[in-house]
Amino acid sequence: MSFDVLQKKIIEKRNPTVAGLDPKPEQIPPHILKMACDQYGETLAGAAEAVWQFNRGLIDALSDVVPAVKPQSAYYERLGWRGMEVMERTISYAQERGLFVIADVKRGDIGSTAQAYADGWLGETQVGESACSAFHADCVTLNGYMGSDTVLPFVDTCRKYGKCLFLLAKTSNPGSGELQNLTAGDRLVYQLLGDMAERLGAGTEGDYGYGLAGAVTGATYPEELRELRARLPHTFFLVPGYGAQGGTAEDVQYAFDRKGCGAVVNASRSIMCAWQKTGKGGADFQEAARAAAEAMRDAIGQYVTIL
Repeated sequence: MSFDVLQKKIIEKRNPTVAGLDPKPEQIPPHILKMACDQYGETLAGAAEAVWQFNRGLIDALSDVVPAVKPQSAYYERLGWRGMEVMERTISYAQERGLFVIADVKRGDIGSTAQAYADGWLGETQVGESACSAFHADCVTLNGYMGSDTVLPFVDTCRKYGKCLFLLAKTSNPGSGELQNLTAGDRLVYQLLGDMAERLGAGTEGDYGYGLAGAVTGATYPEELRELRARLPHTFFLVPGYGAQGGTAEDVQYAFDRKGCGAVVNASRSIMCAWQKTGKGGADFQEAARAAAEAMRDAIGQYVTIL
C-alpha cells in the first residue's frame, strides 16, 4: 500500500517532509529562463522548458534529502499541453530518482468523470488491447465536497494499483473556516471530511496502521491538527502551510502519532525559491534549495522523533 512506501522513505531519510514543485517563470533562476527563451522564444514552450530544467535541478539536489515531491498541476496547466507534458516528465524523473510523488490536482467530480481522472493520474487507460499509463503518480489530492461518490472511483483505483489519496479536510488557507468550520449536524464540516477519509480507508491499513485515504490538514491550525490526529488514528496527513504561510515546526508536531509516523509536511516556496535570498542570482539554486530542505528537516526534528 502506497502510504507504507511513503512512510518507509520518511524513516530511511529521517525526514517527514515533501517539497512542492510549483514554479512560475518569475521564480526560475534568470539564467535558466534565458537559456530556454533563447531556444524557444518568450513563449509557453520557452516557459515549459525552463520549468523542466528547474525541476530537474531541484530533484537532483533534493533526492537524497526529502522522501517526496508534490507538483501542483495548476502551474503546469497554465502552460497548456507543453506544461502537462513537463508535469508527466517531472513525475517520471522524480520516481526514477527514488522519490514518492504526490500529484496535487484537487479533483472532485462524479461518476465516469471521476473514474477518468483516477485512470489518468493513478491508473491506466485501455487502448485496444493495451493498458496505457499517463501520469502514474503515487498519490493525488482530492476535493470531496460533492460527496463520497467523487472519491470512490479513486479508492477503487488505489486498491487496484497500490496507490493512495489525500482528501481535503482542514486546509491551511485563511478562508478555510468559512465553510470547513461550519456546523453540520453534530460535527463540523472539516470533521465530516476527515471522518470520510477514515471510513474510506477502513480495511486497507498497512504496516504502519494507515489506510489508503489520507487527509489534508493545515499547519496553520495546530489545535484542529491536534484534534484531528486524535480523531483519525488510521488517516495519514498531508500538512501544508509550513514556512511561507506561517506554519512552524512546533505547530506541525501535532500531525504525527506517538511513533513520529503518519504525516508528511509540505513546503514549496521556502525550498523552491530559497535561491532568491542568497544574493547570487540563482547560480546556487540547487545548494540553496538543499540547505532550506535540510533546515526544515532539522527544525521539525526538534519536535518529532521518528520511530
